[in-house]
Amino acid sequence: MPKISHRAANMPASPVRKLVPYAIQAKQRGVKVYHLNIGQPDIETPETAMDALKNIDLKVLEYALSEGNIEYRTALKNYYHSLGFSDLTTDDFIVTNGGSEALNFAISTLCDDGDEVIIPEPYYANYNGFTNTFNVKVVAVPSTIDTGFALPPIEEFEKKITPKTRAIIICNPGNPTGYLYTREELQKLADIALKHDIVIISDEVYREYVYDGKQQISMFEFPEIAENCIVIDSESKRYSMCGARIGCLITRSKTIHDAAMLFAQARLSPVLLGQIAAAAAHQNDTAYILKVREEYTHRRNVLVDLLNGIPGVICPKPKGAFYCVAELPVDDTEKFAQWLLEHYSYNNETVMIAPAGGFYSNPELGKKQVRIAYVLKEADLRRSVELLNDALQKYRIEFSL
Repeated sequence: MPKISHRAANMPASPVRKLVPYAIQAKQRGVKVYHLNIGQPDIETPETAMDALKNIDLKVLEYALSEGNIEYRTALKNYYHSLGFSDLTTDDFIVTNGGSEALNFAISTLCDDGDEVIIPEPYYANYNGFTNTFNVKVVAVPSTIDTGFALPPIEEFEKKITPKTRAIIICNPGNPTGYLYTREELQKLADIALKHDIVIISDEVYREYVYDGKQQISMFEFPEIAENCIVIDSESKRYSMCGARIGCLITRSKTIHDAAMLFAQARLSPVLLGQIAAAAAHQNDTAYILKVREEYTHRRNVLVDLLNGIPGVICPKPKGAFYCVAELPVDDTEKFAQWLLEHYSYNNETVMIAPAGGFYSNPELGKKQVRIAYVLKEADLRRSVELLNDALQKYRIEFSL
């Protein structure tokens, strides 16, 4: 039996994907599974992106440039100029295989073994995996469901800073809670970064999808931290093209950019076909974004209202992204989520949810919570909540809760 590394042995399982074998088994039994566990939208990818793939006129699928092809980086530059960041050039972008690789590049560029990053929790579960890969410690600043996951006082972040702190990672708007940062909060984070000479890594992949007349504020709006800021972006959720695996790392800091490029060169190149599709998606996309935002707003309202109508369920209304975190009247959502797939069905249907423990540094904090993605059409969301309501009643009776 070969020996595996400590790194592999300590790698956390994805709370979003680790129940997949149970879902597969349920489907093999003929049970329909409504997937509320993963941020895979059913929204159609823009026609411009699909047409670009269908009409490719290439004789060779060659390597892309390590930093990304100029055509796509030009599309990114133009997009960021439209957001008001006209100082950015194509040289400020490193195209990556999804936002995940961009995060890996950022962490590996900034951190050595034993270094620390501060993250408000609950947070995107894969931040645990990314940091674990490089033996970097996550130092969490907890928020709570009773405040709607409002950001803790910024002063709490400063209390966590040590000589080993290299960065603060935020997701704005947030996965899994949908929290949207205010300008005042971001300014305080920028001030902390300058004071302690650490970097803000701002994951902004859900930028377009904010609701109720709100607007996302980018960390790029604070030019004083030009040398202390990395923005992570991705086309996966913006254009419902998760399978294209195209994202980017953006920084005004030449020092950070040049260091990150070494990692980009080591992995050779980002996906060529994904760049072609993504560049096309950016063409005349205003109507698409507005339509999708309106659809997500409606889905959010339907889902959250229905969830809060179930006795014992608490679900704050998110301000952005397309996730919500709900507290359920069960003892352990990990057990409940598995039970839903292994033992429950109603008219041969069930739901798959993501236990929230994996979105915390201490899983006990999320033991009664789940993340639910409102990426399904309204009829499917309504049916999913009906099933969830029925399942909760039966589960509580079965286990005398």
